[in-house]
Amino acid sequence: MIDKRVTELYGRYTHKEISRRQFLEKLAVVVGGVVAAYAVLPLLENSVVQAELIAEGDVRLTTQVVKFAAGSGQMSGYQAQSKNIAKMPGILVVHENRGLNPHIEDVARRFALEGFLALAPDALSSMGGSPADPEQAIGMIKNLDMQETVKNFAAAAAYLKTHPQSTGKVGVVGFCWGGAIANYLAVQSADINAAVPYYGKQPPTEDVVKIKAALLLHYAGLDERINQGIPELKEALVKNGVEHELYMYEGAQHAFNNDTNATRYNKQAAELAWQRTIEFLKRKLKS
Repeated sequence: MIDKRVTELYGRYTHKEISRRQFLEKLAVVVGGVVAAYAVLPLLENSVVQAELIAEGDVRLTTQVVKFAAGSGQMSGYQAQSKNIAKMPGILVVHENRGLNPHIEDVARRFALEGFLALAPDALSSMGGSPADPEQAIGMIKNLDMQETVKNFAAAAAYLKTHPQSTGKVGVVGFCWGGAIANYLAVQSADINAAVPYYGKQPPTEDVVKIKAALLLHYAGLDERINQGIPELKEALVKNGVEHELYMYEGAQHAFNNDTNATRYNKQAAELAWQRTIEFLKRKLKS
């Protein structure tokens, strides 16, 4: 078990709250020296606790890279769908601050097998697409204009709503940075019927009145930075009559759903949140 202080430091570093030098200096203090810090670093950066759940070549699915018009020009994304369903609700899968990567593509395939037309847009499309190096992606995402980015994802929602194989109902599921996008999209896009942000930054409370979608909110008990905004959000949701469900996963850390991150993945929390997510989306988008 990796010390909680270590994963908290790593979270601050990946969210650009501290520099790499500051992170390594603080890490050395926690683990007992520079040598120990460099020994722990690969575990933090490269650990994979399990392989993809749904293989890229799964015969039940059709997958492809698609392009569609967006506010900043053409946007691309990874699309996955069942070969055996004529009409499906759409699901936007919004990646973390590491860009569109194999893990998020795998998540899109998981949704496709549940009977959804899944699209994972690449927020970095206008910059040439997500790089293979997650550290580079973090820096690129930090430089995105959030207002323009939300407009791009709204265009992705419109693409799904009007897709020939779509029922016209659209949901959005976002993780970490993508959780914030899911929240903002619920505020700004009339095409979103249901939103499921995982440990995402809350929208401004004054904007909550604009939300027409049903919300399912997942939070990690140890995620102090994100959880600070929960009380005000809950108050605003109740005040404005926004349909919502909120779950706190005690003992889980930010990014607990990412099964390629051994330092944060929480199998019990991830599986329960996934079960609730699928049930919620089927109830809101398929009924």
